[in-house]
Amino acid sequence: MAFQVVAAPIEPDLLFLPWEQPLEEWPDDATVALPKGISRHIVRFVRLNSVVYAIKETEQHVAQQEYELLNRLIRRGVPCVEPVGIISGRTTPDGDELPAALVTQHLQFSLPFRALFSSTLRPDTTERLLDALALLLVRLHLVGFYWGDCSLSNTLFRRDAGAFAAYLVDAETGDFQAQLSEGQRNYDVDLAVTNATGELMDLESAGLLHETIEPISTGEKIRHRYERLWDAITKPLVMRPDERFKLDERMRSLNDMGFDVAEMLTTTPLHPADDGIRIVMTPKVVDAGHHARRLIRLTGLDVEENQARSLLNDLDQFRVHLKIPLEDEELVAHRWVSEKFEPVLALVPREMRGKLEPAEIYHEILQHRWFMSERAGRDVGRKKAAEDYVKNVLARKPEERAIIGTSQDQDIEHTQEMRLVFPDTTAEFDSNN
Repeated sequence: MAFQVVAAPIEPDLLFLPWEQPLEEWPDDATVALPKGISRHIVRFVRLNSVVYAIKETEQHVAQQEYELLNRLIRRGVPCVEPVGIISGRTTPDGDELPAALVTQHLQFSLPFRALFSSTLRPDTTERLLDALALLLVRLHLVGFYWGDCSLSNTLFRRDAGAFAAYLVDAETGDFQAQLSEGQRNYDVDLAVTNATGELMDLESAGLLHETIEPISTGEKIRHRYERLWDAITKPLVMRPDERFKLDERMRSLNDMGFDVAEMLTTTPLHPADDGIRIVMTPKVVDAGHHARRLIRLTGLDVEENQARSLLNDLDQFRVHLKIPLEDEELVAHRWVSEKFEPVLALVPREMRGKLEPAEIYHEILQHRWFMSERAGRDVGRKKAAEDYVKNVLARKPEERAIIGTSQDQDIEHTQEMRLVFPDTTAEFDSNN
């Protein structure tokens, strides 16, 4: 077979690497030293024009299959290394055949799990690694991908605001299905638990595992995390109209596990005896700042990211209540501002409006409503929650504007800004939605 390169637009300098030599014999000046995980194949890293590439020797058909699988995962938005190309038809100067090579772009700022354990990690850090692995496995299964070799070694980790994000590295045992069976999913989870337990045992024998971490029980936690997340995403939520707090609870649970709700689908009861509507949520992972950008685009409200997440959850629930499709979210946003956001803030007395920013007050009212509804076992309604919050929570808070204000001009500007958000009179609105 003649020397051949199959790739997307490629870095030209890749063509001039010493492909006529086995990877294990490549000279040091042709490679860079980066932390590597355990692999059944020879892997080398090269840096070309400030970009680092990982090169793995393998069989031609295996390289081709993995290249295609990684591309499909990329198109579906699943975290994995980016495939660059396949080098085949390699021969030595003497004419001896060499394995094909799969080239991927190295994931910047990522580390294999053994590099993270080069010094003993705290137990909570270890658990965050397992959280990230379970989350990755769920995302793979949601798009119909059976991994077949889930392990810590086949995963790269990037630090993510105190947690870790996991990326698939090795896909050669994987396969796409229209939909995975429960048996396939369970087998993948079993492999993940078994492999992770063995890897933790290896670390323990090397003295790199914290003394409080027990490998078997810790590895088994992957199953618990996977099942909890899978159920939260895939199980339809059935609730009565006065049980809105259940919807809030499900959305909070998904948010806490790193997912946002991209879409909510409501259906009528399956049977006449069913007392409630069914809601199916589709998860979505978004980039940093996504919520703030989306909220300002829809409403003009410029707030912090977590505030935006809370307000958008409320806006999306309002859309579901109105049974308006996602395509018309601009129309829904206008109605939400005029029918929900502004009327709720109008319930705040003028003398208390400097205690917190308007978006933070609205967010806290949403939280207060959820707590009150959970205690009552039914939805207490928006108006009642707002009035109780103002009386028992906001009234006791200090005047935040007085704390942050540094000049008369700033105070005037802040006051004018507040007048734009807080209406002078209480508008009529449906207190239960």
